[in-house]
Amino acid sequence: MKAISIGRFGDPSVCRIEDVSAPQPAPGEATVKIAYAGVNFIDVYMRNGTYARSHTYKTPLPMIIGMEAAGVVEAFGEEVIGLERGQRVSFCLSRGTYADVVSVPAWKLVPVPVNVPFNIAAALMLQGCTAHYLSHSAFPLQPGQSCLVHAGAGGVGQLLIQLAKNAGATVFATVSTKEKAEIATKQGADHCILYRDRDFQEEIMRLTSGEGVHVVYDSVGRDTIMKSIRSVRRRGLCVLFGASSGVVDAVEPLALAEAGSVFFTRPHLADYMANSAEIRERTDDLFRLYLERRLDVTIDKEFALADAADAHRYLEAGKTRGKLLLRVS
Repeated sequence: MKAISIGRFGDPSVCRIEDVSAPQPAPGEATVKIAYAGVNFIDVYMRNGTYARSHTYKTPLPMIIGMEAAGVVEAFGEEVIGLERGQRVSFCLSRGTYADVVSVPAWKLVPVPVNVPFNIAAALMLQGCTAHYLSHSAFPLQPGQSCLVHAGAGGVGQLLIQLAKNAGATVFATVSTKEKAEIATKQGADHCILYRDRDFQEEIMRLTSGEGVHVVYDSVGRDTIMKSIRSVRRRGLCVLFGASSGVVDAVEPLALAEAGSVFFTRPHLADYMANSAEIRERTDDLFRLYLERRLDVTIDKEFALADAADAHRYLEAGKTRGKLLLRVS
């Protein structure tokens, strides 16, 4: 089969398509013939070595990257029940999706409704579930509360804005351009801050009469984290869940106290999708909202599998206006 195999950590040029042996399902696993694979920053972190020492996301070399996909069940091993060959499924947090076929722990698979296209199913896995756990679990938004969403025009950002609005929250979003502000506004953002033109912390404090927001969802990292913490109201929460500008090495405890005794967390999605019931709860909710037309899923670009390196360059250049996908079969 064809796959994008990484032999060393580095820039996008290390993404090379190769002929490799197709996997066989072990006990408890299923092999999935992939229709679409998602492209995410977690793939970049694995490719460039950021997660080389991560306990949660181990990155042994060589490896096939990619952490989400949608397709059909091709085969399954012993001890697997409830699956059929040809069944439409999607999943995330199982590495190896930049390939024709992948073996996946069966408990991570979720059935895809027949009226949900494969590209939408793939797009709603890692990014959709991230937006869902942020708005429903890490800080369960309630009517009347407020949140700041960084990168509001990105894949997670657009979904998170919509879920926050569905919860009744006021949404502030940061974006880099007027074009991206239009995207975030279309998805429901109440206020868009062009962070290249204005200090977002000062704008948040101005727009909230000096109180700050209940929660900041920060996927940017190094360039924003200290101002994010200062944008939170007294005893609020700052959630750091990404590092598009670079990894945050440390946050001084005293900085949290001086910002108003705020709370800080750096979660992994895996800890919010720890079993099949939790995964199904999130994906069922996301598929339902999509089918009810209460959740718009924006597919920005689709690349061929062989063009995975170009997809990474596009992502890292900050050009995304939604979800990036690889067309596999």
